[in-house]
Amino acid sequence: MSPARAKSNQGSEADRGNFSNEFRAVLACCRIDDAAPKSGQELLEGQLDWQRVLSLADFHGVTPQLHRSLNIRRRGTVPSEVRAELEARFKANAWKSLRLTGELFRVLDCLRSVGILAVPYKGPALAELLYGDVAMREYSDLDVLVHAADFARTKEALPLIGFTPSMELPPAQECAYVATGYEYTFDGTATKNMLEVQWNFVPRFFAVDFAMEKILNRCGSVSMSGRTFPSLRVEDLLLALCVHGAKHLWKRVCWVRDIAGVLEKLGLDWAYVDREANRLGICRIVGVSVELARQLLGSSAEVAVRSSILIDPDVRRLCEEMLQAGFENEESDTESLAYFRWMLRLRERAVDRMRFLGRLAFTPSVGEWQVVNLPDSLFPLYRVIRVGRLAGRLAGLR
Repeated sequence: MSPARAKSNQGSEADRGNFSNEFRAVLACCRIDDAAPKSGQELLEGQLDWQRVLSLADFHGVTPQLHRSLNIRRRGTVPSEVRAELEARFKANAWKSLRLTGELFRVLDCLRSVGILAVPYKGPALAELLYGDVAMREYSDLDVLVHAADFARTKEALPLIGFTPSMELPPAQECAYVATGYEYTFDGTATKNMLEVQWNFVPRFFAVDFAMEKILNRCGSVSMSGRTFPSLRVEDLLLALCVHGAKHLWKRVCWVRDIAGVLEKLGLDWAYVDREANRLGICRIVGVSVELARQLLGSSAEVAVRSSILIDPDVRRLCEEMLQAGFENEESDTESLAYFRWMLRLRERAVDRMRFLGRLAFTPSVGEWQVVNLPDSLFPLYRVIRVGRLAGRLAGLR
């Protein structure tokens, strides 16, 4: 173990007693270095509520990592009935992953046949990239990136293979949705909301203006099951995963584990990461993501010295506050004032905070369009409806 690695294992948040023993055991099984520190090893060999361990692994989307760690390396410490249940859950996830991978191939082949660049994002593609196995990551749907200009043709092509839009919008609303939203959900032949076609990583109101045309045009490739498909540049993937984690306040370990995997397993051009993070105004988001990966999962401290974006003194404090506020089994309440405060605090530039608030207040979406059906000539009035609905919701929050 390198000195930097040893240092990163000392005093981590997972070891300071801030979480239950069961959650700390889950974290020990998900570590990026595949070696639980002494305190984690002692937990796994001690008395645990194993049903709670399984429940936490399910909530945090890390059942494959728990299975690998316990069933292979620490088999003797796990009760036989827990081992059997974990094996059943792992197999169920493996079958689901294989089925979704097959569906992903159908989607990519369909879009390729009509000349549409489609880039698999997260799901099987990320599992293959980080683990070399589509079954080693949990996912319940598929994410595919396309150019915004190709969305209309994508929507026309997918029904040919049994994927139908989960909602239908009039032309004016759909045009506005593509301009300000980021994804459109499609139902599969047997499963609702199986596919998310995305043309951005987050909605416009988050005020993170990725240059999606350039990102898609500089894609590389990834191999899945002997086939080759387009793949995001690893630096763009890292930034996208950090922003996705921030959108959910990193409330599930699987999202932090994805980031840790990219940091450790894929060679990164940190000059590029620094430059893009500064341009986008997400240095603080990237910093918190890296710090969470270090504290929770033992990501190497060597990573930190490669990037100038991690010198913000607020990063460590924000990370500590986030973990203290609740991390073990809590969802993010995206309708709360606390959530919006976090979104503001995670941006280092005042201009980005102002853009976030302005876009949040004045960008209508499906909720407003469902309140009243306005003719196209009065479409701008949806902004007024948006402001009114948002004011009403905020008035009821504490």
